[in-house]
Amino acid sequence: MYSMTGYGKGEYSEGGLVLTAEVRSVNNRYLDIAVKSPRILLPLEERIRGIVRKYITRGHVDVFIGLSDRRERPKAFSLDVPLVRSYTEAAKAIEAETGLASDLSVSFLLRVPDVVRIEDTAEEDASLEPALTTALTAALEAHRTMRRAEGERLHADLSSRMDTIAALRDGIAARAPLVAEEYRKKLTCRMQELLADKVDEARILTEAAVFTDKCNIDEELTRLSSHIAEFRKIETLSEVGRKLDFLLQEFNRECNTICSKSNDTEVTRLALDMKNEIEKVREQIQNLE
Repeated sequence: MYSMTGYGKGEYSEGGLVLTAEVRSVNNRYLDIAVKSPRILLPLEERIRGIVRKYITRGHVDVFIGLSDRRERPKAFSLDVPLVRSYTEAAKAIEAETGLASDLSVSFLLRVPDVVRIEDTAEEDASLEPALTTALTAALEAHRTMRRAEGERLHADLSSRMDTIAALRDGIAARAPLVAEEYRKKLTCRMQELLADKVDEARILTEAAVFTDKCNIDEELTRLSSHIAEFRKIETLSEVGRKLDFLLQEFNRECNTICSKSNDTEVTRLALDMKNEIEKVREQIQNLE
């Protein structure tokens, strides 16, 4: 069981090349990956997303990539010939117009922006991808360790709350058979008061049977037991968020039906306590992958 919230950092450092990767994630219904990296790594963005998908299946994930390259590498230079010609022709035009001698020199042209461009050969550096993979994998491993630890804490809390729900279900099951009997006794006393002890026992039994049928919650209790067993089964898996979210809807449905059928304050109290626990479980599973 994994939480969707976590953080991890990884680094690759060798020969002056330092590449860092940070991964942060928060709750989200689906997998949403946002990547922020230097321009030189933009061609590798899909590679980054592919690695992340191997580790994370749900949540909003921010990936931050940092790069520092201090390696000694040859530089490629390019000369903007049309721009040089433009400056030369402009100097000649000024000289012809004013009669002033041109002092245009190579050193001056070298200081002019964009006349000579330095092209970093790192754009063709094949070592960047394995360095990125190493740093990002380390970050995702650390991220997964944190998510697993948080998931175990959530697991313990969910198991405890499911124990409470199971106990409340058993309390309702123990109380339910007594409701019809108490109703029959109250009905008998009421008819005795009204009919001066001329009680029609058959009528009482009929009324009690109708009441029992209306208040019968055996099916709901049986389904609740089945849902609790299914919850115990699902919580042992690694990816549980969506499955438990759907199952909790079924818990709520059964609990609401019990409340609507209940004509007993104790059953209603227990059912409302169960709804409260179900809501707490539902809030917690929003954090699970």
